[in-house]
Amino acid sequence: MLVVLTEVKENSTTRVGTAERTKSYTLQEVSVNPSHVVCLREDSSMSRSLREGMLPEGLDSRQRFTRVILERGHSGIDLVVVGGPEQVREKIYEGAVVKRELLKG
Repeated sequence: MLVVLTEVKENSTTRVGTAERTKSYTLQEVSVNPSHVVCLREDSSMSRSLREGMLPEGLDSRQRFTRVILERGHSGIDLVVVGGPEQVREKIYEGAVVKRELLKG
């Protein structure tokens, strides 16, 4: 079962002068397979971008963001999604059957 999250995606990077650059972002839906999620981590740099006005209009200034790291063979892929780690975890694992194993020490 795939879970739909809202991803914060970087549009492009524009150079202003020689030393400064401005980023712009959009929001888009992304479907994630819960069994491929490796790690959820709060992304405070995106909260800073929100305060600086780089993210699309309409987001609450108190909004939190989570970096979702997905397993992808030999490497991983990471996404930044809207919502704090607790909210994202609840959404990803809501109704999903998660296989649990006891670690052997």
